[in-house]
Amino acid sequence: MGFVQANRATSATTPPHATASPSPSAPLPTADLPIAPAADPDAFQLLQQQLRDSHHLDFQEEQASRDILVIPSISLDVRELAKVEGVLHYEERMLCDLIQLRNPHTRLIYVTSQPLPPIVVDYYLQLLPGIPFSHARNRLLLLSVYDNSLKPLTQKILERPRLVQRIANALRPGHSVMTCYNATTWERELSVRLGVPLFAADPHLLPWGTKYGSRTLFAQQGIPHPPGTDQVWTAADLAAVAADLWEQQPQLQRMVIKLNEGFSGEGNALLDLRPLADVAPGRVSHRQRAAALANQFRSLRFQAAGETWDNFGERLTEMGAIAEAFVEGEVKRSPSVQGYISPGGSVEVLSTHDQVLGGPDQQVYLGCKFPADPAYRLMLQTWGKQVGEALAAVGALERYGVDFVVVEKPDGSWLAQAIEINLRKGGTTHPFMTLKYLTNGSYSVEDGGFYAQTGQAKYYVATDNLQQVQYQGLLPEDLIEMVTLHQLHFDSSTKTGTIFHLMGCLSEFGKLGLTSIGNSLEEAEEHYQRAIAVLDQETREATLQSSAFSEVPIGW
Repeated sequence: MGFVQANRATSATTPPHATASPSPSAPLPTADLPIAPAADPDAFQLLQQQLRDSHHLDFQEEQASRDILVIPSISLDVRELAKVEGVLHYEERMLCDLIQLRNPHTRLIYVTSQPLPPIVVDYYLQLLPGIPFSHARNRLLLLSVYDNSLKPLTQKILERPRLVQRIANALRPGHSVMTCYNATTWERELSVRLGVPLFAADPHLLPWGTKYGSRTLFAQQGIPHPPGTDQVWTAADLAAVAADLWEQQPQLQRMVIKLNEGFSGEGNALLDLRPLADVAPGRVSHRQRAAALANQFRSLRFQAAGETWDNFGERLTEMGAIAEAFVEGEVKRSPSVQGYISPGGSVEVLSTHDQVLGGPDQQVYLGCKFPADPAYRLMLQTWGKQVGEALAAVGALERYGVDFVVVEKPDGSWLAQAIEINLRKGGTTHPFMTLKYLTNGSYSVEDGGFYAQTGQAKYYVATDNLQQVQYQGLLPEDLIEMVTLHQLHFDSSTKTGTIFHLMGCLSEFGKLGLTSIGNSLEEAEEHYQRAIAVLDQETREATLQSSAFSEVPIGW
């Protein structure tokens, strides 16, 4: 208690915008993400005010003396998380934060569900330019809760008061900040218990990052977005509002049904209207049309593997859903813009990406290319900053992202539609931060490019979902050996090459992440494809050797 009280005593008053702003009516907690013990809201706001008053805690200030507590908890709905193979290892995605140890005045604490393999930690620390390995390692504290359950990591930490105290003892009061993947009531509670500011949006702002909340903000800001419905919680109501949408947009061919708190496209399903021509607007009554749509729900094309209507319908009653017009187009892409809201409330566009999507109907996030196409990247910047300023006005902090769909028109221009807001770090966050930390470059709002200190433009291709059955059984040590033998590593002299992550997913799931950086998008793609070719070749040879060995007679 003494540590917490000491930090609170140095806090200023609650920020004036802390209680402002109406928000969408969608409830935040779900049955599988219980609410954390109620943190003192005044104490939390006092801690947040420390960020606004202390510019030296701003993550954009590279030379600050600070302690960074990294909590890579994916604090999202447990049943939705279970759809992502190897999701426990996604805690490794924030290991790019270790590169911040390049600042000799920074100390970093990284907490995970299970201990990180030492070779993985060493891999990141050896990326640090100009910093002795031992010096960086001495400023890094790795902690684990030794718990493989799908409960949010932050909840696991709070269930272990001795671990909470150990973390508190390691942090310097007044020079510490906590960062996370996404902020919920769990992260707010840990912030208050530790007496450390949370550099993330207050959880009471989370509705703005839901499907319905995103649509609400787009409408308020006049940002183009697809026609859609209000949020509903029953299949009958969903059928009714979907029928309303169809009647308002009789040309629709398909709709997307979205769980309000789904993520990475895994909570989406496609409703095909073309087989329902007999109940199209003008042919039958609204009631008949809604009944036909309700019957069609069992034929939804779910984007998550193994999803069923029975499970999806149950999730609908717990977190709500919307129906939205599916954006059609022969040439269609899914770009995004990523922004940053400083503790002082200023908004900065960080990047634009062309996202690589997969799944049955190209709804599931697989990877990205940086930067987005020059034909529309500046347009994305403008709308992305507008969203950021609206979020800053209600007190949001740190990273946010906005996803779009763009369709090429006959004259070669692009029509853009905003799809959703992410009030958290996302799949494009760690590749961009890796680029920034390793090149010490900067993003140009003039042309939407990124430039190293030498002025050289930089590009990358990244994924979290490089997955092959033949990769299963590979250990992190095996990957590092391949990287070394085939010289796939990042070259600190040219600032090009490939950086690997999610190494913990390899052995069990055959899954890996990587970011390939080049001086052109073509060069980045070459590094990316070469890394895949090496992995395929090495694992193919190992598979053949294993097969040959299995055919040797037992008496050999």
